[in-house]
Amino acid sequence: MPEPLLIARHGPVECQLLPGLANRHGLITGATGTGKTITLQAMAEGFSRIGVPVFMADVKGDLTGISQAGSVSPKLAAVLAERGLEAPAPVACPTTLWDVFGQQGHPVRATVSDMGPLLLARMLALNETQAGVLNLVFKIADDQGLLLLDLKDLRAMLQHVGENASQFTTTYGNVSAASIGAIQRGLLQIEQQGGDQFFGEPMLDIADFMQTVMSATTGAAGNQGVINILAADKLMNAPRLYATFLLWMLSELFEQLPEIGDPEKPKLVFFFDEAHLLFKDAPAALVERIELVVRLVRSKGVGVYFVTQNPLDVPDTVLAQLGNRVQHALRAFTPRDQKAVKSAASTMRANPKLDIEAAITELAVGEALISFLDDKGRPSITERVFVLPPGSQIGPITPEQRQALIAGSLVAGVYEKVVDRESAYEKLKGRGVASAEAGDRLTEAVQQGGGAAAEAAGGGLMDGLKDLVFGSTGPRGGRKPGLIDAAASSAVRQIGSAVGRELVRGVLGSLLGGGATKRRR
Repeated sequence: MPEPLLIARHGPVECQLLPGLANRHGLITGATGTGKTITLQAMAEGFSRIGVPVFMADVKGDLTGISQAGSVSPKLAAVLAERGLEAPAPVACPTTLWDVFGQQGHPVRATVSDMGPLLLARMLALNETQAGVLNLVFKIADDQGLLLLDLKDLRAMLQHVGENASQFTTTYGNVSAASIGAIQRGLLQIEQQGGDQFFGEPMLDIADFMQTVMSATTGAAGNQGVINILAADKLMNAPRLYATFLLWMLSELFEQLPEIGDPEKPKLVFFFDEAHLLFKDAPAALVERIELVVRLVRSKGVGVYFVTQNPLDVPDTVLAQLGNRVQHALRAFTPRDQKAVKSAASTMRANPKLDIEAAITELAVGEALISFLDDKGRPSITERVFVLPPGSQIGPITPEQRQALIAGSLVAGVYEKVVDRESAYEKLKGRGVASAEAGDRLTEAVQQGGGAAAEAAGGGLMDGLKDLVFGSTGPRGGRKPGLIDAAASSAVRQIGSAVGRELVRGVLGSLLGGGATKRRR
């Protein structure tokens, strides 16, 4: 049985996170600058120590220090002495760096088909009608055996469906050209934000997030969990891409991992920083999927910890499933802030010796209200405690240290080279080339057939042309009109139509006071 993780302390009071209940999920909230990042780093360090892999997004660019042994600064030493806490022992955690753009870590990709229409519609901010058309395009691609791997595949498929909409209407439903155009514009925006680098192959293997290595401190007696850090400082410029990407990874874990019930310790802990982006403007169908994944992924040994400033950012249906709570200070400057304070206080187990609502606004930096699940799965009494600092480096690493981590990681060289195999784009392009070649062959055959007919006609060609132009008289006196006769009849009809239009315009002009006639002139 792994030892409990000591996260915070105040005098004799200790708050320990039980590994066997860490997959019951959690919530870390607090205003900017109150210590959420340090708490996240300390918890990730503890999980790694007991052999649990961790994934977390580095939104501010300062979590990479967990890969290096830390030291206690004079300022931190003074704070620890004031609070009666011991200085942490230096610790360096095994770390793998990832980056959607492939600049600050190993590239991480997904295929369009694997992302699916629901998450892709969220990324593109499509309305219900447009999302329906996107679902239809995915269905047609599946039925025709066309792989959607990258954005050029999806673009080609959208163009194919749009150009042949009449062929798909009776089987799949109406295809609106306006919706196709809206989806194409959304894809263009994603490409401009660099999202095209995320779609393709080789696709991320979730197993690469769940690795352990031999511990440098315990030797063969134990392993450390690898800390997976996603560089998200640039990715945050495209918040929908960021939120959709993390939700896709969580969905992959849910779909691929087997049921294991409640293990002695999690197979993976997933920290979802800036969690408000996941739920902002999310349609009801997506919120329901998030709730389902969070509820069921627990039995697959995955713990999900949402990190956000305001507890109101998380819907109640999801909030109810987060058993381990760390509440840093909140500022009650506005009515919404005051509502958030009351909401946070009401969701934590009461302590007769503590006014939780008042304490939330009084907490110092690094101080928190904590309620973890006890050994029976019940929320413990909320305690006001000081979070223990991590033993790893606080702050970012140097570019040289980053490059060394990338070069020496367990997946070095696996994802760097892009693979572009035959998929929807190549097959649809091949069909177009084949159709053009078939058209050329048909034209050539027609031309050859026409030449043979002319040769067979010989001298009768001129007589046939004469009858065609001037007309001919049959053996019983019947008149067959020629081209000149037809042209004359057409001219008469046009004159009649013109006269008719002028009469109608004159009538309309008299009824409308001449307005219609004047506008047409």
